[in-house]
Amino acid sequence: MRATCWMGKQNVSVERVPDPQILNARDAIVKVTATTICGSDLHLYNGFMPGMQKGDILGHEFMGEVVDVGKGVKNLKAGDRVVVPFAIACGNCESCQLGNFSCCENANPNGWVTEKLMGHATCGAFGYSHLTGGFAGGQAEYVRVPYADFGPLKVPSTLRDEQVLFLSDIFPTGYMGAEQCEITPRKVIAVWGAGPVGQLAIASARMLGAEKVIVIDRFPYRLDLAVKKAGATDVINYAETDRVHEALLDLTAGRGPDACIDCVGLEAHGYGVEYTYDKVKQTLKLQLDRPIAVRDAIMACRNAGIVSILGVYAGLVDKFPLGALMNRGLTIKTGQCHVHRYMKPLLERIERGEIDPSFVVTHRIPLSDAPRGYAMFREKQDGCIKVVLDPAA
Repeated sequence: MRATCWMGKQNVSVERVPDPQILNARDAIVKVTATTICGSDLHLYNGFMPGMQKGDILGHEFMGEVVDVGKGVKNLKAGDRVVVPFAIACGNCESCQLGNFSCCENANPNGWVTEKLMGHATCGAFGYSHLTGGFAGGQAEYVRVPYADFGPLKVPSTLRDEQVLFLSDIFPTGYMGAEQCEITPRKVIAVWGAGPVGQLAIASARMLGAEKVIVIDRFPYRLDLAVKKAGATDVINYAETDRVHEALLDLTAGRGPDACIDCVGLEAHGYGVEYTYDKVKQTLKLQLDRPIAVRDAIMACRNAGIVSILGVYAGLVDKFPLGALMNRGLTIKTGQCHVHRYMKPLLERIERGEIDPSFVVTHRIPLSDAPRGYAMFREKQDGCIKVVLDPAA
């Protein structure tokens, strides 16, 4: 089969690789009908995430048709159309029983590595380095899906792939980020980053009843989409002003947003001395992340507010404003998304017509063009926000 393989920093290629096989009774083989290039894939592409090996198959956001199942999978059969959550969870451990599926205790065979780095093991994930298990990803014609009796969600034939594809990651992720803000009517939410996750966090915040959603980004085409499709009420282009904090105060009667959502993560861009400091330290590998967005969110959030972190971070950061966090009574809520928790309720919202997540798609290209898609997405060319890959094209 063909698959998009990581070959080194900013180097991916579509290669012929062996077809996946059933290895466990709870496995399924899925023929991929649609997959994407996700913003967090760029962290791998740009060489910021450790644990990648040459030839690793990329991609964690995909859906398709079941073609084979292990003898322990009774809820799926060949021909079923499914969306597969990016996080791999067993459904049996204590974390899964509590609904904390991205903290699954059994799904990551390399959990001992993340125990050393982060204190406890993280879950497995498709196509996202050997830190999360080294599982082959979904930017391929076929994928082996572990714990298939628990993870994949069957979806109706009445909905297009692009309407349900993002249930695998960015829609539940954006929704969880908004839900963590404890939104009630009249609340003001600020969102850093108008990429795909940011767009769906904005849309989710509005769907949950936020009165005002302010989005901070530097690309006009992303800010335009945030207003026209996602429902943002106000925008701040930080490339045009270095007074983001003051602009947020102006829009919130001097109090700051009730909650702030960081949808940027470890490759954040910014301005001023702090941005230069972070970029130099990251380049010299003295820290793994550029925490500009989360710093700004903490400083801007109103007293006793909530900071919801969706952006992916890899390790330790410098100049973290712990004093502001503690003395002003802020709450931080974060985590890789517990996708399994949200897939069915969000599918029901799509079926009721409350939201169509496909509004984020700007480019549809064949799987064979994946290297071009990565470069275009990284360089923000041609108004690129979300790339969908078609393995059959």
